[in-house]
Amino acid sequence: MNWVGLYTLIRREVGRFFSVYRQTVLPGLISSALYILIFGFTLEQRISEIQGVSYTLFILPGLIMMNTLTNATANTSSSMLQMKLLQQLPDLLTAPLSGLEISLAYIIGGAVRGTVNGILVLCLGVFLIDFHVQDIIGTIGFIVLVSWAFASMGLILGQLAENWDQMAMMQNFFLTPLSFLGGIFYSIHMLPDWAQNLSFANPIYYMINGIRFTILGISDSPPNASFWMAFLLTVLFTTAAILLMQSGKKIKQ
Repeated sequence: MNWVGLYTLIRREVGRFFSVYRQTVLPGLISSALYILIFGFTLEQRISEIQGVSYTLFILPGLIMMNTLTNATANTSSSMLQMKLLQQLPDLLTAPLSGLEISLAYIIGGAVRGTVNGILVLCLGVFLIDFHVQDIIGTIGFIVLVSWAFASMGLILGQLAENWDQMAMMQNFFLTPLSFLGGIFYSIHMLPDWAQNLSFANPIYYMINGIRFTILGISDSPPNASFWMAFLLTVLFTTAAILLMQSGKKIKQ
């Protein structure tokens, strides 16, 4: 393992998104604040409580998870695709770094961005709503786990996409719809039976359900299922991303 090279690449990836925090951090905070102020405080007048908590508080975990997974995915996918389009990837591939080390560096960079954004939205929620997190250690740990999983998925998307249009299509037709259909703004118990069954087939539902349990202590389904789903996605996406990088397919333009 080339620890120096791995650290250097991780530092570059983390420094890249911190250097443009106005694009990578602030938008998530602003949009989350708007969701809380507009959707939360406004709809709370019509939907007073869900499972014993205020509506504004109920939607907060979903907003945290949405920011976590979208930022983690965007960091690795955009970084990998940019390297391909700028013809910089061949230089990286000639460096004394294995496919495993390159993959881990990108994934860690994306996981850091997802974790930072998730924790910042959590802090924003505590400031605006003033509540107590049920399990702060479990919450942070779950955010890190989901960030790693979706950073790995983003690396796969970045390797498979050939241009920005393909990347946008993958995200707009997969990540965004599944996020909004994952129970951010509602409990799945408010849906008819057939829609509930569809929700159980949505992996992002389990991410939102898990973070809602660690923060509020409530869930629509057994929280253990959410933790196992997050772990399974982490293993599958990480393994696939590393194997695809090592194969060299779709990573040269």
